Amino acid sequence: MRIALLVPGPFDAISGGYNYDRRIVAGLRARGHAVEAIELTGRHPLADGAAEASAREALARCGEEARIVIDGLGLPAFLPLREELARRRAVALIHHPTALESGLPEPDRAALRARERALLPAMARIIAVSAPVAARLAEEFGADPARIAVVEPGTDPAPRAAGSGGPGCAILSVGALVPRKGHDVLLRALGRLTDLDWTLTIAGGEARDPVHAQGLRALAAELGIASRVTFAGEVDAATLEALYARADLFALATRWEGYGMAAAEALARGLPCAITTGGAIGEVVPIEAGVRSAPGDHEALSKALRRVIFDTGLRAAMAEAAWQAGQRLPRWEDRARAFAEALLAADREAG
Repeated sequence: MRIALLVPGPFDAISGGYNYDRRIVAGLRARGHAVEAIELTGRHPLADGAAEASAREALARCGEEARIVIDGLGLPAFLPLREELARRRAVALIHHPTALESGLPEPDRAALRARERALLPAMARIIAVSAPVAARLAEEFGADPARIAVVEPGTDPAPRAAGSGGPGCAILSVGALVPRKGHDVLLRALGRLTDLDWTLTIAGGEARDPVHAQGLRALAAELGIASRVTFAGEVDAATLEALYARADLFALATRWEGYGMAAAEALARGLPCAITTGGAIGEVVPIEAGVRSAPGDHEALSKALRRVIFDTGLRAAMAEAAWQAGQRLPRWEDRARAFAEALLAADREAG
């Protein structure tokens, strides 16, 4: 197949969604498919005139024989081209609907929802990264369930985390400093546990919402835990690998996850997880591999964290369960095959 992936630039951005896109592109190329990644410019997902112009130029650049795949972050910019997308049997790749992003003003959320509800039913195929995402697309965005395929992310085999060596508990959280990731909830939960010995490292970029990032630092100071919290910023792959290796516990208080790739990476290294159950992450992390609470409930999360920080025996048992679960996760080498099959299924339906 000739495939064109249309995605907001830069394509080398560090995030779970962009990593998924890059790994799928690499896997498809390794299987002999011709894949071009076309970067969209302008503002996304709240598309401005520049974004819509870039979408028009990108679509014109794709030959008629190309299978067009549009990353969901850039999809709203294609609303003026809805009929053209339908004619060309374009495919949407949805990590999570942009209208579900936390922290957006309600008018922006409504505008994104209207665009996604108009565009998704026009797509020949929708590839969702998890079953919960697929369900919400059908229930809330008018997508035809028969046109939705689920291709979960993969993980790479990884060495088991050695841990910090103690005596305290080194906690790692991975995710951009945006409201949806719930770092504020995690900080408030840990702020109630100053009698325990723990440290927290948050690895995540700040560029998407600098005001929120500044607010998180202020919150840590307000809670009196700033000396225990390290904001590592956006880190490269080697640095992130080292952070996983030295951690004793992975924590993410997300409000909603399309999948939870960072948690999957933690499981692959045998790290117990303290999570909130927003979206698919509660399905990724087995109950025996960690502790969990409802999204936004910092008091419940604090109680759960107390158990796993204080009880090293419990943490060791959860680490073993995490390691076993990590070995059962999908691997990247078969994800490109599943993705290609989803595209070919759309072709068969057309025929």
